[in-house]
Amino acid sequence: MAELSLILREIIGPVFVMMLLGFIMQIKFKLDLSTLAKINIYFLAPGFIFNALYHAEFSGGFFFKIFFFFVLFVIILFILSRLLGKIIKLDRNRQTLFTNSAIFYNSGNYGIPVNALVFQGNPLAMSIQVIALTFQNMFIFSYGIFSLRAANKGTLKAMLGYFRMPVLYGLLAGILLNVFNVPLPDFVLVPANYIADSMIAIALLTLGAQVATIKLTKGLSIVYLSLVVRLICGPLIAYFMIIVFGIEGITAQALFIASAMPTSVNSSVIAQEYSDDPAFATQTVLFSTLASAVTVTVVIYLARLLF
Repeated sequence: MAELSLILREIIGPVFVMMLLGFIMQIKFKLDLSTLAKINIYFLAPGFIFNALYHAEFSGGFFFKIFFFFVLFVIILFILSRLLGKIIKLDRNRQTLFTNSAIFYNSGNYGIPVNALVFQGNPLAMSIQVIALTFQNMFIFSYGIFSLRAANKGTLKAMLGYFRMPVLYGLLAGILLNVFNVPLPDFVLVPANYIADSMIAIALLTLGAQVATIKLTKGLSIVYLSLVVRLICGPLIAYFMIIVFGIEGITAQALFIASAMPTSVNSSVIAQEYSDDPAFATQTVLFSTLASAVTVTVVIYLARLLF
């Protein structure tokens, strides 16, 4: 009970304060959600990813081992969610949103604070969470956008459209400048830091504004199923992967806890811009974040017990 109270106060509380501000502003001012989504996708996300990758410090071997773990983890979740979608006969757009709700999880404004709280700033544990964050941001603003565009406009148009996305070039620039150790002047680095620092706040503000516009519909069974896949099946899959790969100690605990995060706020942001049904994405983020107060606490307890 003490851990649950701590997580609710230190992690969930700040998240919902920002969402509440967005909710209130939407009610009072009727914000343009499409413009907010564009600010997130075309301005904040490229700057955030560039800044994170430019400043990243990882040993190559460790980075790629952890990165491979998360890639395999997402592939398994992708296959599971696709199979479930076919079984319950979802249409193409809803299938894409359902899959995205399972494979995109909140490694940043939720995962980073949880990791810091559990491991008390342990550098090994935090480096694992940062790799998870890097992978998720690269993935959601590449495949995530591509999948939604493909569902509505076809694969070829989606592919061509992605090459016009600034996220791709922010990603490449961050990696290349880091690898070749290219120093950048302050008039570039300072704005990049400003952009990176503002992304979480604006993303949560956008989510709160989206919540204010949706009406909870009947037939939320698909949303509930997405919660089961993300919050329960996710950690179970990660647990068996950890056992199979023989991972132990803090690394095992950090990977297990990282797998339990709720659906990413950014999955709702990109759905607002590219999907015909953004309300479904917003509902999965909202309910997933609420339910995670219980499930993440259980996972933290099990991580300490099992590894």
